[in-house]
Amino acid sequence: MAGRADFQAAVDQFSDWRWRLNNLYWITDKAGRRVRFEMNMMQMSLFDEMHYLNVLLKARQLGLTTFIQIFMLDACVFNRDIRAGTIAHTLGDVQTIFRDKIKYPYDNLPEGIRNAVPVVRTNQSELLLANNSSIRVGTSLRSGTLQYLHISEYGKLCAKYPDKAREVRTGALNTVQAGQLVFVESTAEGQEGHFYALCEDAQVKQRQALELTELDFKFHFFPWWKEPHYSIAPEGVIISDAFVKYFRQLAEQGITLTAGQKAWYVKKVEIQLGDMKREYPSTPAEAFEASVEGAYYADQMAIADAEERIGVFPHVEGYPVHTISDIGMDDTNSVWLFQVLPGPVRMIGYFEHTGTGMDGVLDELERRAGEHGYVYGVHNMPHDIRVREWTRGGMTRIEIMLKEVKARGLGTVRKVERAYVHDRINGTRRILAKVEFDQAGCGEGNRVYRSLTRFRLRRRPVLIHQGWRRV
Repeated sequence: MAGRADFQAAVDQFSDWRWRLNNLYWITDKAGRRVRFEMNMMQMSLFDEMHYLNVLLKARQLGLTTFIQIFMLDACVFNRDIRAGTIAHTLGDVQTIFRDKIKYPYDNLPEGIRNAVPVVRTNQSELLLANNSSIRVGTSLRSGTLQYLHISEYGKLCAKYPDKAREVRTGALNTVQAGQLVFVESTAEGQEGHFYALCEDAQVKQRQALELTELDFKFHFFPWWKEPHYSIAPEGVIISDAFVKYFRQLAEQGITLTAGQKAWYVKKVEIQLGDMKREYPSTPAEAFEASVEGAYYADQMAIADAEERIGVFPHVEGYPVHTISDIGMDDTNSVWLFQVLPGPVRMIGYFEHTGTGMDGVLDELERRAGEHGYVYGVHNMPHDIRVREWTRGGMTRIEIMLKEVKARGLGTVRKVERAYVHDRINGTRRILAKVEFDQAGCGEGNRVYRSLTRFRLRRRPVLIHQGWRRV
């Protein structure tokens, strides 16, 4: 009986994914020593809280890449016909990840497991097992269907190799079907690119407490202060007034640090300098601000989330629909549609046209009027609309616009007076405090205003308060 009980206990253990991860695998630690892999607090958090699609914003050296590789390797060892893959942004990283985080853990499995699931084929980037499961690492994984996909340092890939990032987005991410597992992880690399967009979108869903589908990314944040080893003896470390203020601001956000953690942070800044917030962020917001200081309206949009002013706010009949536009010739034409209600200003739509000029914008406005029953009021146009358009008899753009709008029965046109950029930004911040956004109609526009920086300001419309002050 004892033998049967022992056998059943062994079966139960090997059926427990958590037990397997914490007991079967060996790695080399930061000091180069062979140690048994046991999940740390961050790794355990990801294991317990993972969704189908996961986007991970993280500090350096938390062991998340190691965990994901062992997690996928374990799936391959204990299941038939699994395909798992990792994308790294350089060939050197491909070889290092495979050698240290896949091949080494497999080679150090108990002999009985290796005999039961032996290697059929291996090279410097792929391991194929006798159960027809395989795990591979590459700079691109476009071919084949994957059940597990890990994209390592995707923020760096988006920032340094945008063409490769696009290939990953259109290729590798499409190899994973709904219900399979994806891990997109990185430190922050600026406020542009697909990784930044994934983090922003996932945080919005998190703040709004939306129920995630199998095709929604879940946001995970792993800050430096959750790593117990990021602490030193505080004696002799001088905390300047600037750091005292910074740590006080963190405390106001519920982040309480020990003296040892504060000392570690201060000394680490001496090495990292301006990259500290990117490499070792304390909050998601500051992770991206090191590369480009401040998205102009991120705070205002976050407040709108918290106050539940982004959601279902559809068109209200009986009130005219106004627009504010940035009309270009060769660049993107961007248009917001809004209504001025008794209390708030309601943004009900946003669209962009490229290469279509004014005619394309008017066609889209006319289409929306027919589809939704909009009655247009005032179309607020940028100050440079008075520039002459020589292709139409020397008429200015506003003259052409007035003529076209009147002919189509789409309301009237007004030119917004030119304002300094600083005034436009501050005016927009003030008006955002009382704006409702219909998420269905304004999703892309909301993304613009969550990430608008000084580098993108010339290419996007700004919600200038004059745009509805007198409508």
